[in-house]
This record gives sequence, structure tokens and C-alpha cells, in this order.
Amino acid sequence: MTLSLNEYIAAFAQKKHISSLSQLGRGIEREALRVLPQGRLSEKPHSERLGAALTHPNITTDYSETLLEFITPVSHTPETAIAQLEDVQKFTLSQLDDELLWPMSMPCFVDDDDKIPLAQFGKSNIGKMKTVYRQGLKNRYGSMMQVISGIHFNFSFPKSFFQSLQAIEQNTDSLDDYISDKYFALLRNYKRYCWLIPYLYGSSPAICGSFLKNKPTDLPFKKSGKGYMYLEYATSLRMSDLGYTNSEQSSLKICYNNLSGYLDGVKNAINLPSKKFEKIGVKVDGKYQQLNSNVLQIENELYAPVRPKCVAKPGEKPSQALRNRGVEYIEVRALDVNPFSATGITVEQIRFLDTFLTFCMLKSSPVLDCSQQDISEQCITEENMDAIVVRGRDPKLLLRDNNQEKSVKQWGGEIFAEMAEIAKLLDQANDSQLYQEVLAAELAKVNDANLTPSAQILEAVVENNQSLTKTALQKATDYRQQLIAKDYQAFTEQYFTESVANSLQKQREIELSDKVDFDTFLENYFS
Repeated sequence: MTLSLNEYIAAFAQKKHISSLSQLGRGIEREALRVLPQGRLSEKPHSERLGAALTHPNITTDYSETLLEFITPVSHTPETAIAQLEDVQKFTLSQLDDELLWPMSMPCFVDDDDKIPLAQFGKSNIGKMKTVYRQGLKNRYGSMMQVISGIHFNFSFPKSFFQSLQAIEQNTDSLDDYISDKYFALLRNYKRYCWLIPYLYGSSPAICGSFLKNKPTDLPFKKSGKGYMYLEYATSLRMSDLGYTNSEQSSLKICYNNLSGYLDGVKNAINLPSKKFEKIGVKVDGKYQQLNSNVLQIENELYAPVRPKCVAKPGEKPSQALRNRGVEYIEVRALDVNPFSATGITVEQIRFLDTFLTFCMLKSSPVLDCSQQDISEQCITEENMDAIVVRGRDPKLLLRDNNQEKSVKQWGGEIFAEMAEIAKLLDQANDSQLYQEVLAAELAKVNDANLTPSAQILEAVVENNQSLTKTALQKATDYRQQLIAKDYQAFTEQYFTESVANSLQKQREIELSDKVDFDTFLENYFS
């Protein structure tokens, strides 16, 4: 039995169901480049004082030795998630001498791909595999794209929420299957409405000229007085074809209608040969250039604005975890680093995402037409996203809501009207007014594009002719001072000291436990 959004809201407002909405789970992964005070990338390797990137629970590296990734555990209030992230960054900065964390998504002062060192994870087979995977990314897409930073927001509802939802719907499926089905309903609605995220939070409308070096583009870039390249109405160049996307994957059309269909699509992509990547070779002159020559080397290479996730056990692939235990949470990947925040994301953004994702869960979510046709609903959702990231603030822009064309202001207003009731519900669950206040502030951006962060950045760079680089470095310096001056809140210094030692010991144990050579390890992994 499927109910209307208002019927679900009324049901969850009852005392026996409302408490489940006070226990939403949130985890944050924040990427940040290590840079020198002059703005250039640090050439130092990942510091042993931060522990082993392979095994530390909170501090690792992404593509490059210079691209840090901070990971928070699951927490149940927005304030805790931010406090954890502040603590992780405080400890990291205290170990980095004079280095800063670049506070924006798009890198600057990177003029040579070969000067971006691949992340190293030690001598173990799994560590070598991680580095070879990155070598493959470099050969396939170039290093510049791989040092773009983002925020990944991991979100889950507690089991009690699904138990309530199942009771409200009088559903009798097994709870695990029901939870996966419901998360896929959320994912479908996310795809329909996720253009809102780069519109509201996109913070990369301008880039350093070096980023475009030798990169063909049809985008109508303009140049600021200080030489920065920008698009007049762009919101998130990070999410555009210039940034963290992959044209080779555009034909995959992985469908989000159910778990089995999604997993079949991912499996197909991992096993689908690519003529383009075949030309690179796999093992050339005794050195691995990529893990294989398929469209995806491994599942992590799938570039998507959202992913269904399940915590994998040691040795388990992400898709195996999903197949074995179903969806446990979703990973939102459409967020630029917020340059106006020391942590790259704010408490207010988390509250908006809580509201938006709860709306996506409870709003009716018909299956998507995932056919290869350009008129399929899945294609339309992707076209809306593509349009928003390069011209989201263009007053003439029209998006497609099924067969209707709507402006950002019209369609955004309609979505916000429905989310208003969700915000009230979350405030009721948390005994606050904060969700409604955040929603009102975000609605103001829908009604006035000049209030968006992308507009504020372009005002500084274009109208005021400011240096984007100097502004970013000043923010990075200020954030470093702020975070180091703060007391630890969620963790302690002892926790971090012990985590460093434990991670180094754990890496040594993994290296000693290897029983086969790397070729055999890879063969076993892909079999």
C-alpha cells in the first residue's frame, strides 16, 4: 500500500513513529589537497605522523599522496558530525608543519600531471592494487581530474524508521528486502530532484587557467581580469564534463529501479571491454598501467552523483556486500567543498540534506524508464543535472519535469512547498525550529540566484576582480588557525595518537600476511 506524501507525514507525526526521525545516521568524507602557503601542491609524501593511509579509520588519501580524505564515523546529530570533522582536521593540521588544506573543489597551480604523485599504500598486495588502480585512472582520464575535491555525505535511516514505515504501509516483505526497495525508491527520487544540490551548494563556477591546459571544451568560457576562466551562470564545474565525470561511462545507463538490476548493471560495466582503454595496455614492460582494460577497472570507478552502499567486510567487494546484506545507507556525491566553511560542509547543509533525503524517501517514486532513448526519464534527469552545473543561474534556463518545462524558480518552489512539511516533521522529532529555518534560507536562494555560493564567488572574481587563489589561501590560513585553536570535541588527542600507531601496526600485519605474488592476487580478486 502506497500513500501520499501528506499521509506518510501524518502517520510519522504520531507519537509511536516520530522518534525514529531523531536517529538519522550521518557520516562525512571530505577531500582536501595539501598545499603550500604560496598555493602550490605540497610535494611531501603522506606523513607517517598521520598514520597509514591504508588502515587509518579517519585519515587516508584519495587519488594522490597530496589529496587527503577525512572520514567521520556514523553520528546521530548534525552537530556531532561537524565536531568530528573539525577534530580530524585539527589533528591533521597539527601534524602538517606549514601546509594548508585547499578550501575549494577545483585545484589551482597544477600545470603538470606528472607532478601529482599517486597515493601509496605500502607493500601489501591490496596496497599495490590501490596504487595500480590510480595509475589506471591517470592513464584513462589524466591526474588533473583526479585531484578535484568533493564532499561525500553518507546517510541512513534507523531500522526503527523502516519498521514504522512497513507498519504504516501494512507491508509483509522481509525487512532486509523492504529496506533495500525503499532506499531504491529514495535513489530514484534523488535522481529526479538532485539538480537542487549543485544549484544550492555548487561552489566551482570559476577555475584557474592551468586546469584547461590542453583540454578541449565547447563550453563558452570567459576570462576574468585576473585570468580566471568562468561560465557566467555556472554552479559546479566539478560536476560538469570538465570535472569528475566520465564520458566512457555515459552509455552504461545503470538503472536505479531495484537492487538486482543495479548490481547487474555494475557487473556488466566491470566486465565490459573498452577499445579505448585497451590501447593503454594492462602490464607494459613489466609494469601495471591499469588493473584491466574494461570500462570500469573496479566498482569505485563508477562516477555517479549518488550510490547505494553497504559496509563491506574484509576481502568483500562493494557489490558483494550489497548482494549479501542489502542497502545499509546511501552516499551523496554531488556536493562541492564549501569554501565558506572550515570543514567544507556546514550544519545547515546537513539539515537541508536530512530534509531533502527524507522527502525523497516518502514522496511517491515510480520506477524510472531506463531505456537507451534520449527521451527516457533517466536521460532527462541527467540532462537536468548537466544543465544546472553549467548554467543553473541562467534566468532563461528551463528544466524538464516529465513532459513539462519549468524554471528553477517554479520547480524549486514546488519541491520546497512539499519539503516544508518534512521540515516541520523533523523539527517535531528533534524538538526544534532549525529545519524550518534552514529550509527558508535555502528557498531564498531558489527565488534569488544571487544568494547562491556560485554567484558570490563570481561576484568576487569577476565584478570585484579579486584573485580566487589569494582568497582561497587566506581562507585556508584562517581555517587552519581556527581549527588548531579549538579544543577537541568528539575525539581526544590520545585517540588520534593511538589510531596512528594502530594503523601503522595493522598495515605491517597485512603486509606480512600476504601468501601469493601480486599477479596471482589480482587473478584471484577478479575471478
